[in-house]
Amino acid sequence: MDNQNKNLVLATALSFLVILVWFWLFPPEVPDDLTDPTVTTISTTAPAADVAAAATVTDAVAEAATEAPRVPVETPELTGSISLLGGRIDDLYLSQYRASLEDGAETVRLMRPVGENDAYYATFGWAAGSGIDATAVPGPDTLWTVESGSTLTPATPVTLVWDNGAGSIFRMTYSVDDRYMFSIAQSVENTTSGAITMQPYGLLRRHTEPDDLSKVFVVHEGLIRMSDGILDQQKYSAIQDYSVDANEQTQAERIEVLENGWIGYTDHYWMTSIIPQPGTQFRSVSKYFANRDLYQAEAVMAPVSVEAGQSAMVETHFFAGAKEWETISDYEDSLSVEGFVDSIDWGWFFFLTKPIFWLLHTIHGLFGNMGWSIMALTLILKAAVLPLAYKSYVSMAKMKELQPEMEKLKERSGDDRAAMQKGMMELYKKNKVNPASGCLPILIQIPIFFSLYKVIFVTIELRHAQWVGWIRDLSAPDPSSILNLFGLLPYNTPEPGSLFFILSLGVLPILLGISMWLQQKLNPAPTDPTQKMIFAWMPWVFMFMLGSFASGLVLYWITNNTITFIQQYLIMWSHGHRPDLFGNIRAGLRRKAPAAAANSTKKPGKK
Repeated sequence: MDNQNKNLVLATALSFLVILVWFWLFPPEVPDDLTDPTVTTISTTAPAADVAAAATVTDAVAEAATEAPRVPVETPELTGSISLLGGRIDDLYLSQYRASLEDGAETVRLMRPVGENDAYYATFGWAAGSGIDATAVPGPDTLWTVESGSTLTPATPVTLVWDNGAGSIFRMTYSVDDRYMFSIAQSVENTTSGAITMQPYGLLRRHTEPDDLSKVFVVHEGLIRMSDGILDQQKYSAIQDYSVDANEQTQAERIEVLENGWIGYTDHYWMTSIIPQPGTQFRSVSKYFANRDLYQAEAVMAPVSVEAGQSAMVETHFFAGAKEWETISDYEDSLSVEGFVDSIDWGWFFFLTKPIFWLLHTIHGLFGNMGWSIMALTLILKAAVLPLAYKSYVSMAKMKELQPEMEKLKERSGDDRAAMQKGMMELYKKNKVNPASGCLPILIQIPIFFSLYKVIFVTIELRHAQWVGWIRDLSAPDPSSILNLFGLLPYNTPEPGSLFFILSLGVLPILLGISMWLQQKLNPAPTDPTQKMIFAWMPWVFMFMLGSFASGLVLYWITNNTITFIQQYLIMWSHGHRPDLFGNIRAGLRRKAPAAAANSTKKPGKK
């Protein structure tokens, strides 16, 4: 994935000017932990209600996790099982997604039990309060038994039960929908003669950073949580600042959520989140156990007091699945999960990336193919900025009309640059021409290009999205290569990220270079030698530079160039300046031919 970092650097270089101006005019608001009343950082001995200690991961614990009975999970989107050890949701596969496009590729595995690499699981329990001992409440290593149900499906919930032998009976009822949302109802029945107080919690544990961590700074991977409308994203390196040492001294980042929030971990395309009931208070906690390399996210709900002979129940939602825009948007609306759609990393340009993706998703609903949808999106975006483009091209046409007068002004001014500049400004003003208007289409194009790059890279809807023929993944570079004549020669080409991959041009990058070159040929070559050289090399530099970008982005650029070519041709023609495309091409070839002939006939020693 290092190649994507290179791509981002190139895209950032293209959009640097726009970003700089934007942040100078509109600096982003960054929550200040020191002044935000909802954010506190505490370094003290952890109270029981913070679920302070992580269970020591010994061989015995790993063996118990492996041997514990399990309840199967079967839904249209998920398969796996729940361990009766701690009632852990620790074995989940995303049955509709594959790790790659290769035949026989493995199903994406989201969660893994202790004892396997990248162990990752969710568990729910109670923290002891008054009237009950800490050993008398269920925790991550409590062995539950099945009270009802045999397989967890959207139609059949499963209930687990645990009797502490001291007068309290605990139950957990698991339900799941047909997508990725679990519902866990935690209940306690108090058969003692006195009241007891406890705090229900849900926690996520991740043993070590994931092996497939992309480490691409264009997408966030790590802790993600929403706290009363404030989105918090922390990379794994930042989470380590809030660690628990060997003496169980806690330095955790706690946020007291007053009404709505959720907490979890996000990968590039997948996410897990613990979601307390909307409108309830809870404590959102992030920890790192350095001596065990274990990351822990907690949602600790308000204390529950249960009188003698009474029962109490708390329900929590748990999301484990793909960050599909339509799915998480529906959860945000139907379950009132505030800001859930922001779990997709829309970036700084969210005001562009969100509407661009919404439009792309809507178009895809009509076409059923992301490639054609990107082309249709490009057409709509070009239509939206057509008035500005029209003014720009009209201004460029007028400047061409003024070319003879400017040549005369240049002759009259000679070496007097001040007089030349003053005369040009008067000429522009008299003819109502804005010389800077030609930059408008480019300035508009840059933030759109950057935003579409973000959309294509971070949204799962573009992952493994096929267009035509050999383009089977619009989020990946064009797999064809000129080095083996696009598959006609029987040998492999450099892999993405290789030093020589830049030479492995596919069909789409070559079409991109040709489209830029044809667009240039609408106008005669500049007379200035430096400008002429820059213009001559630009299409081919862009061809190599963008060749390793996602196919969807290159397709957008080709479509944009084609539409721009047609627009510019028609507008210039309507103003009496029909572009001589083939004449300009022939003129360029003629200029090169005499230059080559002159170089070949030049004698040694002569200048």
